[in-house]
Amino acid sequence: MARLAQTAGLTDIQQEILSTVRDFVDKEILPVATELEHRDEYPQQIVDGLKELGLFGLMIPEEYGGLGESLLTYALCVEEIARGWMSVSGIINTHFIVAYMLKQHGTQEQKDHFLPRMAAGDIRGAFSMSEPALGSDVSAITSKAVKDGEEYVLNGQKMWLTNGGTSSLVAVLVKSDEGHPEGTAPHKSMTTFLVEKEPGFGEIRPGLTIPGKIDKMGYKGVDTTELIMDGLRIPADRVLGGATGRGFYQMMDGVEVGRVNVAARGCGVAQRAFELGVRYAQQRHTFGKPIAQHQAIQFKLAEMATKVEAAHAMMVNAARKKDSGERNDLEAGMAKYLASEHCKEVVEDAFRIHGGYGFSKEYEIERLYREAPMLLIGEGTAEIQKMIIGRRLLEEYRFQG
Repeated sequence: MARLAQTAGLTDIQQEILSTVRDFVDKEILPVATELEHRDEYPQQIVDGLKELGLFGLMIPEEYGGLGESLLTYALCVEEIARGWMSVSGIINTHFIVAYMLKQHGTQEQKDHFLPRMAAGDIRGAFSMSEPALGSDVSAITSKAVKDGEEYVLNGQKMWLTNGGTSSLVAVLVKSDEGHPEGTAPHKSMTTFLVEKEPGFGEIRPGLTIPGKIDKMGYKGVDTTELIMDGLRIPADRVLGGATGRGFYQMMDGVEVGRVNVAARGCGVAQRAFELGVRYAQQRHTFGKPIAQHQAIQFKLAEMATKVEAAHAMMVNAARKKDSGERNDLEAGMAKYLASEHCKEVVEDAFRIHGGYGFSKEYEIERLYREAPMLLIGEGTAEIQKMIIGRRLLEEYRFQG
């Protein structure tokens, strides 16, 4: 049989891109991932390699110096990268959400200013919705922008900002009452601001502080931070799209891309866990034979492989739906939900196959076991995905009594 998680109908260019990325993962990421992860070290050499490959411009149109590839191509690349080390896929995910939002919703001046440098990897993107007391209720954000002449003054605290320290452009969602009278629905009084900054920590520009990295159980290497705005002044021409009140819709459009990305990450981590499990099962002997010959282990491998295939198929379907220009919140929600849950289960089964050795930091599965839980909550929890899925199903299957 062919390797798991193959994708039918790819062009020669897509296959060439994926082959290049797979080789890069095998040669440049897998040999160093666990060591860097244990040190919580930013993978600068790997990021530089991705830049040389042109991956920071993968989905950015050719007119802005990018490769102009589809979301499907991007998702399949993310799947390969996450197979090597999930943190690296996180570095490019937020970058592409911001690039996608600029491409879809930015003014021409904003596109011309940012996208060529984003395609080259000279500007790295991050986006920020969450706040310390927010959770999944985006409409309850308290960060605020107030108009002051030709500028806006931003105040508030944001949380869980991936690439907060290393990024140089952050798309920040805040409330903006200007032009939106009292009583306006919360989601209609939100605005996305494009905040330019220097990489680093501390007060990196007047009114903007990145306190430092949040210490995490897994998903190490990539920097996850807070973002504190205290009188941060932003020019009016850095409102995404040039008009206030559209931020919620812009962010949700970007999050759909992010959910396909998280699904792809789940697929990649699950694939790696399966590879580790099936290899160890053939190397480890008990009762005079490889444990792979025990029926109980074969059942586990069968279940793991089936979950890998199912998650991959749903992720590909969601990406293709988005590429077609159709609404894909249902498919993206299903793919993100299934892939993250299956990833957790496949990783745990691989961990069980390793027995006591899976608990040792000498074995790669230990790292995957700490990384998989992040996918359960990133870009919306399982419960949020179920709400999205349930509402869309009721729209499609509305009973006419």
